[in-house]
Amino acid sequence: MVSTLTYRQLTIEDGPRVFDLVRTSGSLDVNSRYTYLLLGKYFASTSLVVESAEGPVGCVLGFRPPEYPDTLFVWQVAVHPRHRGHGLARKLIHLLLDSPGCSGATHLEATVTPDNDASDALFRGIARAYGADCQVEPCFARRLFSDGGHAPEHLYRIGPLSERRRRSS
Repeated sequence: MVSTLTYRQLTIEDGPRVFDLVRTSGSLDVNSRYTYLLLGKYFASTSLVVESAEGPVGCVLGFRPPEYPDTLFVWQVAVHPRHRGHGLARKLIHLLLDSPGCSGATHLEATVTPDNDASDALFRGIARAYGADCQVEPCFARRLFSDGGHAPEHLYRIGPLSERRRRSS
């Protein structure tokens, strides 16, 4: 990874390229292009993209649930295969938590399939960096996915987050 990387807020125009990035990642559920356009329009303040000269190479897509305004829900984190292994996902989440759109967030949530060791390590590492608890519990059972082939999703709840307690990771 020798190119210069630029981190910035997601935009509507990023929607199609983020769709391609998620598809290229090979490990995430690919949602409709429309979904990524909506994220760029309505959840830009809680989503970041990182790009090189070749275009987007990573993103973190999140939102603040209206029922839980103290929580950032991380919906997807994608890193292009050529840019993995350099802590890009972790850096994206830290930058997002430090951004104005996440001001006042004391907790982070995400869902992860039980076999996703990389995401498990990522979120447990985020918890350690903030000196926060990481609770994991069942969230979406396999039967809730219409195709039946999707693994269940566990909810990771990390918090409370404190800027004062953040350690480098």
